[in-house]
Amino acid sequence: MSASISRRGFLKSAAATTAVLFVGATADGIAAASGRADAMLNPFVKIDSDGNVVAIIKHFEKGQGPATGLSTLIAEELGVTMDQIEFEFAPSNPELYNNLLFGPFQGTGGSTAMANSWMQYRTAGANAREMLIKAAANAWDVDAATLDIQAGMVIGSGKSAPLGDFVVAAADIAPSESPRLRDPSEWKIIGNETTRRVDSPIKVNGQAKFGMDLHLPNQMVVMIKRTPQLGGLVASYDDSSAKEVKGFIMAMPLPTNHGVAVYAENTWAAMQARNAIEVDWDMSGAEKRSSAEVRDEVMTALDAAPVYNVNKADRDAVSASVDNAATVVEKTFYFPLLAHAPMEPLNCTIEQTVEGDIVLHDGAQMPTGPHMAYQQIFQLTPEKIHINTMLTGGSFGRRATPDADYQVEAALAFVMTDRSRPVKLVWDREDDIRGGYYRPATGHKVRVGLDPEGNIAAWEHQVAGQSIMKGTPFESFAVQDGIDHSTVEGLADNPYTIPNMSVGLTDVKKATTVLWWRSVGHTHTAYVMEVMMDMAAKAVGRDPVEFRLAYLDGGGEDAERKAGVLKLVAEKGNWGQPAAGNVQGIAVHKSFGSYVAEIVEISGSLNDGIQIEKVTAAVDCGIAVNPDIVRAQTEGAIGYGIGHAMREQITLDGGTVEQFNFPDYEPLRISDIKSIETYIVPSAVAPTGIGEPGTPPAAPALANAVAQLDVRIAELPMRDNGVSFA
Repeated sequence: MSASISRRGFLKSAAATTAVLFVGATADGIAAASGRADAMLNPFVKIDSDGNVVAIIKHFEKGQGPATGLSTLIAEELGVTMDQIEFEFAPSNPELYNNLLFGPFQGTGGSTAMANSWMQYRTAGANAREMLIKAAANAWDVDAATLDIQAGMVIGSGKSAPLGDFVVAAADIAPSESPRLRDPSEWKIIGNETTRRVDSPIKVNGQAKFGMDLHLPNQMVVMIKRTPQLGGLVASYDDSSAKEVKGFIMAMPLPTNHGVAVYAENTWAAMQARNAIEVDWDMSGAEKRSSAEVRDEVMTALDAAPVYNVNKADRDAVSASVDNAATVVEKTFYFPLLAHAPMEPLNCTIEQTVEGDIVLHDGAQMPTGPHMAYQQIFQLTPEKIHINTMLTGGSFGRRATPDADYQVEAALAFVMTDRSRPVKLVWDREDDIRGGYYRPATGHKVRVGLDPEGNIAAWEHQVAGQSIMKGTPFESFAVQDGIDHSTVEGLADNPYTIPNMSVGLTDVKKATTVLWWRSVGHTHTAYVMEVMMDMAAKAVGRDPVEFRLAYLDGGGEDAERKAGVLKLVAEKGNWGQPAAGNVQGIAVHKSFGSYVAEIVEISGSLNDGIQIEKVTAAVDCGIAVNPDIVRAQTEGAIGYGIGHAMREQITLDGGTVEQFNFPDYEPLRISDIKSIETYIVPSAVAPTGIGEPGTPPAAPALANAVAQLDVRIAELPMRDNGVSFA
């Protein structure tokens, strides 16, 4: 199975077949098809005359499952089995392969792969089916309505033949504007519990090629000697010791002066040579704050009036209502910087063809970014830039920077050579932990007033943090009225029907480069909302589930679906009936169009250490195209959220990151969570996100369980704030 392809490779492989049928839609959504290999009309499905079916995947595969999910949609509508379809990644072309939820931009993120491709890929598969059926009907002189495609065979009217027999004729048939989509009652693959990932076999047998696996003939490896503090510049360097390293080629400062590029024949030589180079840094413009200073700035901002009134509430009236309430529950929270720490550190390889084209081999999460950057760097037109998207060992958002940071770094290293040899950029784990982009440091200050009957009378909420979007190319459309919604998402738009709620926001100066992180702002807004709901329920002696449901009653479909997962998890997780000696915590949150509720059950004590015995999750993500992937992504998201809440943070000492690798930025261990059970809500609603929604409720559910031991954690990580783990 092929797992990567460039535009050039796509055209070459297509032209090699005797006949190929491309089916898809033009950029304006009009159905289109062609039998010509060079007619790139946004094909999502490619079929040759031998009957080989290939799904062209426009979203990159970092483990979250789009290669399987989008292949499933085509296979279902076309009428082939999962064993009869392969996948290839689409070339970089935002006019044809744009993310419909991002605008004219090709990219993967925000748990949008299935949500934005659901109808595109079903329609492409259905159109291919109808065109092949019409070709067969013409050949057999029968009514097309009597035919279907099942398991790759055109059948009906007492006849049958492989679909490949009709590819040549089908290529001359105009596709329909609205092909008949198979009714859910006809589905054999969508929603099938037995459907497994299409990329698992190649990952198991070693055929899968990740970016780090790529070794082009005659390539050089480049690693960067980086500034220890954000904003540092190269003043001078000495590579005399590096010249003693076998395999060392050369070293030169990057054109930006942000580091020294070290070239070698292989990765080990590049590492050793980089270690040997001595650099004097100009730190006059570098970041010099400590984590304590960053925290103090966030907390100081929370003590002042917010700069932005997010939901346009009367803040003075809300504050007065809280002051006059029968019971007031208040808490101040702080969330530190966090690294993404994917298992495969950043890397990419760049080469120049004999025609002068530039080819980037990369696990490209947002190929439009480097594509545009490369046009400027190399002074080439778009068609002269090619991106070969490869499999990626995780990302969690790190490969989708607004400035295409590591791809630009590779390009700058490449332009300093004579371009006769490919250059492979390699980051090591220390580069990733110390020189990466981080989840912003953020604080919340909340006061909730409750009336004599135990109901919420007013909710005063203030947020202070480092904006992800401001100062980036995304600011023009992602920031409205000065408000970066990614800082307050899941809070300002939460489905609870809370009366008299005010949400204020203040931006704090960024201490380092910040970036979206798995579930972005929901990572902290869900924690605060769900911990405060628990605290309010406890303050008035009400059950946390019943208390939440009271604020989801009558809130429309949004609230109903959130209530649905809350009720389901309470049932499946035996809410209120933990095993002897155990305690439970619960949380529920909506993010990326999906609803997830989780119960964390723990044993142990604060003195002897806490053990997470079980996590139960209920998920409503619309139609679960691949239930196995939904469960796997939920499990991974839970582990990601809980693992970081347990013990992770990035700290600064004089602007320098103190953590360097997994020994002091320790990932979740398999022993940390004994069991996870996931239950999927049956749905007829179009699919929504699943890669991220399991993360937000995980940490607050754990925090609410820990609170049963009389410790309310308002500052993370837990390990540094009074909680030990077994």
